[in-house]
Amino acid sequence: YAILSHRWKDEVDYLEITELTKMENRDEIRKRGGYQKIVKSCQQAKIDGLEWLWVDTCCIDKRNSTELSEALNSMFRWYANSRRCYAYLHDIDVFPTTPDHETFSGSKGWPEWFSRGWTLQELIAPTDLQFFNKDWQLIGDKRNLACMLMEITRVPRGVLEDGLAAYGPSVAQVMSWAADRTTTRVEDRAYSLMGLVDVNMPMLYGEGKKAFLRLQQEIIRKSSDQTIFAW
Repeated sequence: YAILSHRWKDEVDYLEITELTKMENRDEIRKRGGYQKIVKSCQQAKIDGLEWLWVDTCCIDKRNSTELSEALNSMFRWYANSRRCYAYLHDIDVFPTTPDHETFSGSKGWPEWFSRGWTLQELIAPTDLQFFNKDWQLIGDKRNLACMLMEITRVPRGVLEDGLAAYGPSVAQVMSWAADRTTTRVEDRAYSLMGLVDVNMPMLYGEGKKAFLRLQQEIIRKSSDQTIFAW
């Protein structure tokens, strides 16, 4: 299967995609950028000879807290097990080689995708990650862009090319890669790191900053890596 990595905007959710043919406003839904992302991703998966596509916005029923918790705890593995991941960079034509603080003032000079919490694991987990520009043109992949990606994200080339397990970073290293990234929900600062530090815990949206404390406690319980105390 293929899997999509992207910056959320005007998305189509699970209910809308499953009930689309019955909805009176289906034409409005089909005009959304989020719907077009799904269509373009499906077309690319078909070109690549892949039968299935997974997209987080419409493949998780977020009304079901059990399903949501299971999905977030499984997310790293799902990206890692994909045959190919499509990273859609909605705000560029060509892959950047220098920071542009005027265009990307809210994301430290780089495209928004590189500033989001969840996209860190979506960068690291897949073996085959391809980048597409705003017009869905292929602009590179993780291996041939490894040096540039290392400069943008601070993630070592060894992790990008050989994976997290082969490189064996400390907890403090992983935390440092995520330090400047942002999430819409404060709890996701912690939840988006679970797969990267190999822990599982239930989702409790509404707990705020306590989520990060729970993450630290789970890491300490499971690991002898004392670099966690740097955070």
